[in-house]
Amino acid sequence: MTEQGATSRPRSARRWTVVGLGVITLTLLAACDEREFILPGPREDVRSVLTQGEESAEPAAVVADEARSIQLPAQVANADAAQGFGTPTFRTTHPSLGTSLRPVFAVNIGEGDSRKHRIVADPVVSGGRIFTLDSQTTVTAVSTSGAVLWQRNILPDGADEGDATGGGLAADGNVVYVSTGFGALTALDATSGNTVWVQDLEATGSGRPTVFGDLIYIMAGDDTAWALDKSDGRLVWQIEGPESATNVLGAPAPIVVDGLAVFSFGSGDMQAVFRQGGLRRWDASVLGERKGRALSKYDDVTGRPIAANGVVYAGNHSGRTVAVDANSGGRIWSANEGAIDMVLPVGGSVFVISDRNELVRLDASDGTRIWGTDLPGFVDSKPGRQAEVYAHHGPILAGGRLIVASSDELLRSFDPVSGALTATTAVPSGASTAPVVAGQTLYLVTRDGQLVAYR
Repeated sequence: MTEQGATSRPRSARRWTVVGLGVITLTLLAACDEREFILPGPREDVRSVLTQGEESAEPAAVVADEARSIQLPAQVANADAAQGFGTPTFRTTHPSLGTSLRPVFAVNIGEGDSRKHRIVADPVVSGGRIFTLDSQTTVTAVSTSGAVLWQRNILPDGADEGDATGGGLAADGNVVYVSTGFGALTALDATSGNTVWVQDLEATGSGRPTVFGDLIYIMAGDDTAWALDKSDGRLVWQIEGPESATNVLGAPAPIVVDGLAVFSFGSGDMQAVFRQGGLRRWDASVLGERKGRALSKYDDVTGRPIAANGVVYAGNHSGRTVAVDANSGGRIWSANEGAIDMVLPVGGSVFVISDRNELVRLDASDGTRIWGTDLPGFVDSKPGRQAEVYAHHGPILAGGRLIVASSDELLRSFDPVSGALTATTAVPSGASTAPVVAGQTLYLVTRDGQLVAYR
C-alpha cells in the first residue's frame, strides 16, 4: 500500500463524517419547525385524586367583600355551657351577653402556657361551677362568683408532670370528665373533685370528650375512636382510623347528630358511625389545600366539626373548609378558606377564623366568601423574623356580635353583617382558649393560667 493511498482514506472518512453531521443537524432543525400538538380539554392536577377526595370541583368564584344582611336567632339566657359546641343538643347558638364587657374576676387555675406546655381545654360551665384544666394536669372548679371550690391534680401514678400536655373537658350531671395528654380519661365528682373512675386510652388523650346518653365518645392518639360507658369507663366499642404524623394538639370533640357519632381523625378524615354500636355509616374528608399561601400543610381537622340543619361543617389548617350531608357524608361544597378553631354556622352564613388570620364569613349554601376582616398576624413583622403568629380563638356569637379572643391581649367584637370591628376589651397576658358564655357572663382562660370572667 502506497503512502498516498494510506493518507487518502482518512480524508474520505473525514468528509463522510462532516456530511453525516450535516444531515443530523438538518434533521434536528426540521424537527424544531414542527408545531407541537396540544391535546384539547381542561388541565387537571394529576395529584388531585390523592388530595381532593370526593371533591368534584372548586367552589363558586370568589365575590368582592360585601355587607350582607343576616337574620340572627333570638338571644337565649343560658345557664350552662357544659360540652362542646359541635353537637346541636348542647349548643346555645346565640347566648345573651351585655354590650359592654368589663372584667368581673380573675382566678389562678394552675400552670399557664410555656415552651413545652399549652392550655388547650376550653372551660365548661355546669351547675353553677366553671371547670378548667391547666397546661398540665390540674383541674379546678370555680364558683360563678369567683371562689375556688376545689383543685385536683390528676397526674397518673409514676408519671412526670412535664412529660405531656393538653386535654379536654366535658360535664354531665354531677360528673366532670377530663382527658389528658398522658392518655387517660378521668371522671371526677363535680362537687368534691374526688375520682369516680379512670380509663387508660392507650394513647395520648388530649382530645375533648363528648357525653351523650349513656356513652362517652373521645379520640385517642388522633387515630382511634372510643365509646365508653359513662358509669364506669369500660370500653363499649372502638374504631380505628388512618394514622397521621402531622397532627395539631387537641383533637376536636366528637359530635352526635341523628343517631350518629362523627369523629375527626388526624389524617383529615371524618367518619360517622351509629352511636350505639359503632357500625360505620359514612366517610368524608377535609383533605385539600389552597394553592399559594396557607398556614401549614397539616391535614388534621382543626376547624372543629359542627352539625347544623342536617349539615356537618369542618375545616383544616391548609386552606379548606367543607360542608357535608350529615346523613350520607356527601360533599355539598368546599371553600378555599381554612378554619383553625371553631366553625360557626348561623343565619345562613358560616363564620371561621381562617388560616390566613382573617375572620371570614361564607355563604352557607355554597361556601362562597361574603367578607373577610384581617386579624393580627405575625408577632414580629420584621423580615426574617416572621415565624410566630398570634393565636385567635372563636368565633362565637353572643349579644348580637361575633367575638374572637386572641393571644395579643384583646377580646374583639365584630358586626356579623359587615365584619366591622365594633369593640375591644383587654385580656391581660392574652387568651389561650376560646370564650364560652353562660349566665350572661363570658369566660376564658389566659396564657398565664387565669380564669377570667367578663360581664
